[in-house]
Amino acid sequence: MKVFLDLKWYFLQEKKAYFGGILLLLFVAFIQLIPPRIVGVVVDHIQSNTLTGPILLKWMVVLIISGFMLYVLRYYWRIMIFGSAVKLGRLMRNRLYDHFTRMSQSFYQKKRIGDLMAHATNDVQAIQQTAGQGVLTFVDSLATGGSVIIAMATLISWKLTLICLLPLPLMAILTSWYGSLIHKHFHKAQAAFSDLNDKTQESVTGIKVLKTFGQDKEDIEDFRKSSLDVVEKNIKVAKVDALFDPTITIIVSISFFLAIIFGSRYVISGDLTLGELVSFTTYLGLLVWPMLAFGWLFNIVERGRASYDRVTALLQTKVDIVNDVNAIKVPPCGDIEYRLDSYSYNQQVEVLQNIHFQLKRGQTLGIVGKTGAGKTTLLKLLFREYDQYIGEISINHQNIKRVNIEALRSSIGYVPQEHFLFSASIRENITFANPQAKEEDIYQAAKLADIHEDIMSFTNGYDTIVGERGVSLSGGQKQRISIARALLMDPEILILDDSLSAVDAKTEETILNALRGVRQEKTTIITAHRLSAIEHAELILVLEEGKIIQSGNHEKLMRENGWYKEMYHRQALEVMVSMGDTNG
Repeated sequence: MKVFLDLKWYFLQEKKAYFGGILLLLFVAFIQLIPPRIVGVVVDHIQSNTLTGPILLKWMVVLIISGFMLYVLRYYWRIMIFGSAVKLGRLMRNRLYDHFTRMSQSFYQKKRIGDLMAHATNDVQAIQQTAGQGVLTFVDSLATGGSVIIAMATLISWKLTLICLLPLPLMAILTSWYGSLIHKHFHKAQAAFSDLNDKTQESVTGIKVLKTFGQDKEDIEDFRKSSLDVVEKNIKVAKVDALFDPTITIIVSISFFLAIIFGSRYVISGDLTLGELVSFTTYLGLLVWPMLAFGWLFNIVERGRASYDRVTALLQTKVDIVNDVNAIKVPPCGDIEYRLDSYSYNQQVEVLQNIHFQLKRGQTLGIVGKTGAGKTTLLKLLFREYDQYIGEISINHQNIKRVNIEALRSSIGYVPQEHFLFSASIRENITFANPQAKEEDIYQAAKLADIHEDIMSFTNGYDTIVGERGVSLSGGQKQRISIARALLMDPEILILDDSLSAVDAKTEETILNALRGVRQEKTTIITAHRLSAIEHAELILVLEEGKIIQSGNHEKLMRENGWYKEMYHRQALEVMVSMGDTNG
């Protein structure tokens, strides 16, 4: 029952609804005692030949009124208790979603998307059932069961009641044992469902790769194994679950057996009337539901506890990037300075070392280097996607860790390597960060990104739905729409993280020339593999294994016999060869 204590905060929050629902349940339990007693009274009248029309009519009216009251009260307690449980489900999902959005990139490097989705679906559903069906079974088993036992003992025979309740301790022992088994197996079943969820999400996302490499049959087999594992673990839960009803049925049957044997003897001896025995067995029938409810209670509670533990553990994961107590809420602008001594993922191998440079406001910074040199990581430190580094990064001489995260990021427009488009229209994707943008501003941003003409060639223009992750567009089109989205923000700092890799050299030059024209007084940072994308930059950094091995503008680096000059000549030669092949 620990999960009820864990959910105490919510029960207090919705105390009016729960108190009202429980009160109605108690009334229901009391009213349910009336029909069996009436049946016994009528039977005694029949046996003594004293039943008359008015007497029968009186008891029939009482039965009708009690039946109508049960109907109304059961309707309203369901609204109160189950309605509150649904609200809890919504609240837990909102908490999880809010928690997910506040977590840093390192959190998603450790957690799988499918697992997170399983927490927000199956686990929340189990918690919601605990707050609804669990509360019902708890209150109803105690209220109905308790009131029926009291009625049997006080109105009919406490001796017969005691005899019929002798099997109940055995039921309590067995259901408690079943509950502990349910908790263990259900926890494993939920973990298996998380794995299956993750597998499904990964396979659907990577369906193109699977088909391209002809691995769809192998993936189907992997899915079948994962699905089979979920089934096997849930069957183990079901096997324990299946023990509840037979156990309770056997115990209730034993109670009925004792009631008939000893009740008949009491009737013969004159300690009970026939009507009282009929009432007693009818009351005993009313005990079937509380006993079943008691068994289900352990089932529901243990499922809820396993899920609540999983969700709580997730929500207790600390946000590692938080605002300073006195964080500055004004979006920063000005010179950017890195005085970074080192940074490493998870306190392991250093990814960046001795990164020291200054970029004046309005200048363009180019960052180049081999794949894995640390270019993207260097940029992500600027908008605080990672925070655990040694050193300082400042904008306008203000440490970015002292700036409000939302304010900092509102001044930065970021176009990542892995461009992401939502399953919405092109217009909605471009205006994502600025939904109130004017039509002419949207067009201007698209023109700067050299994507306007492509969009207008589509049948529905800017209202074209791009599909999930922009599946209906080419790689270059997705990149340029992502650039347009960032440009519409008109950010103080624009970051293009290898965002021109999917466009040809001519389109790249068109976009870069347009950017130079509109961003003369604002800072631009570009990482690229094609050096033509950054040769106009006032400052170029060459990274190798997380260190700056060269820095300066294009002319300075070309005078040095280093990586930049060698790579520049190699790329120029490749362009000449490709042009020769084209002309040939």
